[in-house]
Amino acid sequence: MLVGEEWWRPLPPGLPRDVVRLLAARALRAFVDGMMAVLLPLHLHAQGFSSLAIGALLTATLVGSALATLAVGWLSHRLARSAWLALSCAVMAATGLGFAATQDYALLLAVAFLGTLNPSSGDVSMFLPLEHTALAQVAPASRRTAVFARYSLVGTLAGAFGTLAAPWPLAWLGESDAMRWVFLFYALCALGAWGLYRGLSPAIETPVTEGPRAGLGPSRRIVYGLSALFALDSLGSGFFVQSLLALWLFDTFDLSVATTAAILFWSGLCSALSYLAAVPLAARIGLVNTMVFTHLPASLMVMALPFAPNLEVAVVLLLARAALSNMDVPTRNSYVMAVVTPAERPAAASMTATAKSMATAIGPLLAGWLMTASAFAWPLLIGGAMKAAYDLLLLWRFQRVKPPEER
Repeated sequence: MLVGEEWWRPLPPGLPRDVVRLLAARALRAFVDGMMAVLLPLHLHAQGFSSLAIGALLTATLVGSALATLAVGWLSHRLARSAWLALSCAVMAATGLGFAATQDYALLLAVAFLGTLNPSSGDVSMFLPLEHTALAQVAPASRRTAVFARYSLVGTLAGAFGTLAAPWPLAWLGESDAMRWVFLFYALCALGAWGLYRGLSPAIETPVTEGPRAGLGPSRRIVYGLSALFALDSLGSGFFVQSLLALWLFDTFDLSVATTAAILFWSGLCSALSYLAAVPLAARIGLVNTMVFTHLPASLMVMALPFAPNLEVAVVLLLARAALSNMDVPTRNSYVMAVVTPAERPAAASMTATAKSMATAIGPLLAGWLMTASAFAWPLLIGGAMKAAYDLLLLWRFQRVKPPEER
């Protein structure tokens, strides 16, 4: 694991060229996802759709992404990773064009289900297992956690700047025209990501000596257990995905789009800085301990949000939570790749990501219904409690399952 003076560098020297390209593609996708997470729910709200309808559409995006992620992971041996990445970019471009072409709710629901739209602050798309396995393939074990920390860092930073840029189109154009251009920009970013993936070397592919196998082998029980726990965590997260959090801030405190975007930007910035801090902390106390002991306080802060007496207290809780809650992201990704064999990595990444996406998908629909039925922020209280339960169960079940570098 990377320690010493290198952990804090945004891009430490000596990274393979493939890693840099994958990080750049992640940043590009995250930037436009950050814009969409803020603008899409407000756009649908302005079109007269209820919170329940908005929650249903966000659920459709997450369910569709989960099924696509599962298919990619279990069929990854049938195509080269470079081919799967190109196909994912084509689906992303079609998603942007589809949203730009219609305002009919039924058609939007279909495009959301079939496309790559991401309403959360993390990556829940079909790109995830492909990029994770490619990174694990080209990064040496001693730098794996640090590489995943940079992956999370650039994604969160780019997403934060995307949320900050979200009000700009509205300031230049009318709401309807602005959203059409944002959807077209989303499709254009897909082409940019494809250009970056085209330059990847054959080193990202599964070595021939491992064979074109699919599925899980000796690590099956570990992956199933992690998937179940990650699903519980993501079910809690689904109650306040970034799009719904933006809507809650917008409605509860009567904020402007610019103010809402600024709050989410600073929250994303705090999250980004926490990724770098996770690397030396994991080197000192271990990957599982880092996941739990940073994530549990953040979950309790989410539970406190509904009782915030004013905007200032709510912002402090949001920023403090952001500074802690995502330290588990690079450590979790590194842990999954470390405790399975290289041949099982695509299926393991796919199964854990699918479990998270499917569980997250349930939350927005329930949260939308709760927001319609009551003015109290029940989604935050319920979601935070689920995430706290996940932390305690993860510590109990996996504290003794060590990655190779900790044995």
